[in-house]
Amino acid sequence: ALGAASRPMPASSAFLAAAALSVGLQLRAEYRGPRWHVYLFKPSTTALLLLLAVLSAPAHGARYQQAVVVGLACSLVGDVLLMLPRDRFVAGLASFLFAHVAYIVAFSAGVPIGTAPALLVPLAAMAALLLRLVWPGLGRLRLPVVLYSATIFLMVWQAWGWRWVIDTPGSRLAAVGATLFMASDAVLALNRFRRPFRGAQAVIMLTYVAAQALIALS
Repeated sequence: ALGAASRPMPASSAFLAAAALSVGLQLRAEYRGPRWHVYLFKPSTTALLLLLAVLSAPAHGARYQQAVVVGLACSLVGDVLLMLPRDRFVAGLASFLFAHVAYIVAFSAGVPIGTAPALLVPLAAMAALLLRLVWPGLGRLRLPVVLYSATIFLMVWQAWGWRWVIDTPGSRLAAVGATLFMASDAVLALNRFRRPFRGAQAVIMLTYVAAQALIALS
């Protein structure tokens, strides 16, 4: 966790640089191949951020760090499930749902749910709009997608509530990271269930990796 530090320590910078290189190589492979580079670099990126969180000093307490580590570990499993040739979307969705639950646990350390009521309406409106856009294409996935959407909505809301009560560099990073995570998932949903577009994978991965990096640094 970043805590009171004003900038990452050198070791953190090394992990971030390695993660940036890894996601760059993954995106190159997504558009130009070979496919096995995606299988190598996609989980490697998240694994590097997981190590960053494990090795960071627990500025917000052991519970916070442990919950973030669990969230990143679940995300790593989700990355693997979603990149495999056979469609394992529901299993991957479940892995990321558990990741968001872990992040909610982290952001609830000493801060009750619902601490930022002013954000409830705009966040709920965005979630409702996204569901409306992708609803016709969900088919049998409507229930799991609604459950997942509600969980990530709660995660983002709680992250900003934590930031509202505990104003530290770490809480600011966590709030922005949670928001970027929601943005990444929104683009993924629109690309998969509404209308695919060529640049989607780049947008999804860059916002996703930025989100996880900020949460790992928090």
